[in-house]
Amino acid sequence: MAGHAGSKRVIYAALTGNLAIALTKFAAALFTGSSSMLSEGMHSLVDTGNGALLLHGMRRAARPADRTHPLGHGRELYFWSFIVALLVFALGAGISFYEGVIHIMAPEPVVNAKVNYIVLGLSFLFEGSSWLVALKQFRQQKGRQGWFEAVRLSKDPSVYTVLFEDSVALLGLVVAFAGILSSEWLGIPELDGAGSIGIAIILGATAIFLARESKGLLLGEPASAEVQRKVLAIVEDDPAVQMANGVLSVHIGPEEIVAGLSIEFEDHLTAPEIEACIERLEARLKEEMPEITRLFVKPQAAGTWEQRRKAIAEAARED
Repeated sequence: MAGHAGSKRVIYAALTGNLAIALTKFAAALFTGSSSMLSEGMHSLVDTGNGALLLHGMRRAARPADRTHPLGHGRELYFWSFIVALLVFALGAGISFYEGVIHIMAPEPVVNAKVNYIVLGLSFLFEGSSWLVALKQFRQQKGRQGWFEAVRLSKDPSVYTVLFEDSVALLGLVVAFAGILSSEWLGIPELDGAGSIGIAIILGATAIFLARESKGLLLGEPASAEVQRKVLAIVEDDPAVQMANGVLSVHIGPEEIVAGLSIEFEDHLTAPEIEACIERLEARLKEEMPEITRLFVKPQAAGTWEQRRKAIAEAARED
């Protein structure tokens, strides 16, 4: 729950800042006629909508399991994260590219450029504040992992999505500033449109990256190796277990894992004793690893499990 609270704090900070910045940028674009500023306004507006969608996804993902969704609704967050990536591409990148092309084909000089510079400076300050909040939360989550490794292995897209959006927003402000400044100094209004296209390229690349990560989570990613090792250690600590062959796991949500265990029990155990052992394991895992929300146990010989493990590995290589 603490992780979700931190994620919501990051999203609220980004949403509030982006809404104020979007309105300011649109006003500046209307006043100065800058294409880059209009693209930046669309960028901030899309980011505002994205924050709202992530909050909506988190709320729906928190619903308990029911008859139609027996494993819970955790993947709602992954679905809405994927929608966010599509919106960044379709609206943010698409409209910025269109606006840039139109401005290059029918260039108009930027008037009152000082207004744009003031708005860009204030936007950089506000975006930077939101970025620092997201960066702090992401650092807590990633631990000693590298930055891209942490994103690739993360099961909570809400924080790194906001971090990437804020990072791209800061980069977009730099591109917009360069486009407007070069357009004014060189007297080439087409450069303002080129700045808008540059923003579109940055947004498109970010959207593709976020969509790729969301796709993996939607299809189902396993728990980390550390989590799997801890599960197996707890299982093998039980006296009724001869050997824990392995665990199959999948994330239903950032803090919701469904695990299937292959266990070889002691040969002398009766069926009631095996049932008692499974109940002990469920109780201990629930206490020590609350993220394991569903547990399925299959009594299985080591050889059978090894055959299944090899089949899974071969299928992964073919993909």
